[in-house]
Parts: sequence; structure tokens; C-alpha cells
Amino acid sequence: MQQQMVMLYDPYVVETLQSVKGREILVETSRGSIRGDLVDVKPDHIVLSTNDTSFFIRIQEIIWIMPN
Repeated sequence: MQQQMVMLYDPYVVETLQSVKGREILVETSRGSIRGDLVDVKPDHIVLSTNDTSFFIRIQEIIWIMPN
């Protein structure tokens, strides 16, 4: 039996995140909020940099985003 990987991809969220790449954003996740510079956007996660620390946040965990 073969296993099949299913990945949820929301192109509208990824497109919106791409439009604010390089800017500071506030991201609310199921574990709280974090503010930082949006460094990279992938189909399944974003990279947020704050105080020389990189955070890799799954897009499925994002509740809302607010650009500064």
C-alpha cells in the first residue's frame, strides 16, 4: 500500500504574504503573536526574523497577519 501526502495550499494567502515580503509584519498564530521582518515565503511556511532570530511558521498555523 502506498502512502500519499496531502498538503493544503492556499494560493491567496501565499500571494498576499509575497506582497509584504521584506516588510515588518505582526503574525497571530494559534500559539500567540510574533512581530518581525518577513524574510521568505514558501507554499507551506514563512520565515520571520526578529532580533537576529529566525522563526519558521507554518502557514496553517497563521490566524491573521497585519503589515506595519
